[in-house]
Amino acid sequence: MTRSDCLDQLARAITAVRLDHPTRVAIDGVDAAGKTSLADELVGYVARAGRQVIRASVDSFHRPRDVRYQRGVDSPDGYFFDSFDYATLKTLLLDPLGPSGNRQFHTAAFDYRLNQPVTAASKTATADAILLFDGVFLQRTELAGAWDFRIWVDAPFDVTVPRAVRRDADEDEASVVARHRSRYVPGQVLYLNQCRPRESADVVVDNADVNHPGLEVRSAT
Repeated sequence: MTRSDCLDQLARAITAVRLDHPTRVAIDGVDAAGKTSLADELVGYVARAGRQVIRASVDSFHRPRDVRYQRGVDSPDGYFFDSFDYATLKTLLLDPLGPSGNRQFHTAAFDYRLNQPVTAASKTATADAILLFDGVFLQRTELAGAWDFRIWVDAPFDVTVPRAVRRDADEDEASVVARHRSRYVPGQVLYLNQCRPRESADVVVDNADVNHPGLEVRSAT
């Protein structure tokens, strides 16, 4: 399958979901699986349906640095348990777009690079808007019931770690590999074992070969 065909079919599956509130789409996967690129590319395909597209990422809902690394910078438990502020994510974005929400939302709460909160005016979603939200750990129990469509972007660690090295090319390669081996990969293994996100996803995108991805569309739940 070509990437264009994959994106087109994926967009059709997303826009087929019709609710009385915005459709909240989780684009989940391990680090460097290709979640952000897929979400960015999907924007144009989904917008063809004439619906408002809201683009956001879990990267804008980090916790402060001292909280994220309270168990140590190499801690897998710290990565899995302490990285993100799920309560704020729900309050500012997911709940307002949900069935009882007022559709007044924010797409960011914290700038992890500057290690400081983000303040901005709220925006208003249309009733049939589509949120494309990428990130790690999106099918944790804290976010149960917060998604209307779940995509798992699948790629093995022997593919994703070299991708991370290429992505972070401005850093020392050995440091990137060591960080993934000590913190990110084992933290993701915790998530995979505890939450089984691949099994619960509505769609699985096999993204090991980004130019020729595979697509398994299941029934949305």
